[in-house]
Amino acid sequence: MARACEIVIPMRSIIWSILLVGLATLPTTSTNAQCMDGGVFRVNVRLVDVDVQVSGKKTRQPIRDLKQDDFEIYEDGVPQKISSLSRDQLPLSIVFLFDLTDSVRPVLKSLATDALKSLQHLKPEDEVAVMVYSASARLVQDFTTDRALTVAAIEKASRMESDEAAFFNEGIFQAASLLDKRKNSSSRRVVIWLTDDIPNFPSEEIRARYGRSLGKAKLHTEAEATEELLRAGATVSTLLERSKISDEEFSLRLAKAGTTMVDTMRYPPGSVRNYALASGGEVIETNQKHMQEHLAFLIDNLRLRYTLGYHPASSARKGKYSTIKVKLSPETRKTVGDVRIMARQGYYH
Repeated sequence: MARACEIVIPMRSIIWSILLVGLATLPTTSTNAQCMDGGVFRVNVRLVDVDVQVSGKKTRQPIRDLKQDDFEIYEDGVPQKISSLSRDQLPLSIVFLFDLTDSVRPVLKSLATDALKSLQHLKPEDEVAVMVYSASARLVQDFTTDRALTVAAIEKASRMESDEAAFFNEGIFQAASLLDKRKNSSSRRVVIWLTDDIPNFPSEEIRARYGRSLGKAKLHTEAEATEELLRAGATVSTLLERSKISDEEFSLRLAKAGTTMVDTMRYPPGSVRNYALASGGEVIETNQKHMQEHLAFLIDNLRLRYTLGYHPASSARKGKYSTIKVKLSPETRKTVGDVRIMARQGYYH
């Protein structure tokens, strides 16, 4: 996500020679300076923030104590100069997104119970919202730092049911839209998605039969949901737990692999791994025995992410999509060995 930082300087309170020297040090392609009426000089500096998780490929444990010089960032294949690095300094804005469909219902209670226990890993300034979805999404609790409200919302979500289809793209689109309206504008934005990864194909037939709650509302595509995630600067991390019903449905789809592939191409249903890859999140497959441990691990990993900032070296028109690639420097790779680097794949100007 790119942020336009505006610097307002009263004209009468500054020596012009100092101002001109200062402006000369700013990157010209990401700076817009103009003189305004009323004796005010405004400078807009575009800054891109990228959340990065670095962990050992085998151990999956976060790599700590990396420095700014240990990283390399490329935008559209062009190296960028990293201007800032922070870690464990940003509050979290979290949307707990619960799948309400039939196959998840047998494990929903345990998912919710462990989500409640995970709240102790949050800091007082972290804000949480609770959302559920099947064919459409529903907000149970807006962003709040009041843990009692969050507890009540998660308990309510655990009792909810739906006989509609599981439209993953719609759930993610609405969660990303909610994060774009968070109360803390400087927070790290996260969707913690609790599902079994068994989506329905969002065809017109399935929508008509199992999408009553949608009404005449537009059903968003996987591409639209991914774009909304990237515009919000949000990360999707998933806890994936399957029930007996989930396993039976998964086996059935494997048996119909040819038909399933055609349906996937015609009506992309969305995938937890696709969303995690695009946004820089992770997918953890779990079970009831290890759910609490894995959820706490996921939240703690969010705390250990690095936030890298850079001023794009080239100008771009508003709305243009740019790719992002984060690497470790060759010297650092020799030191830390094989790692997994998770960061969003791009952003919209």
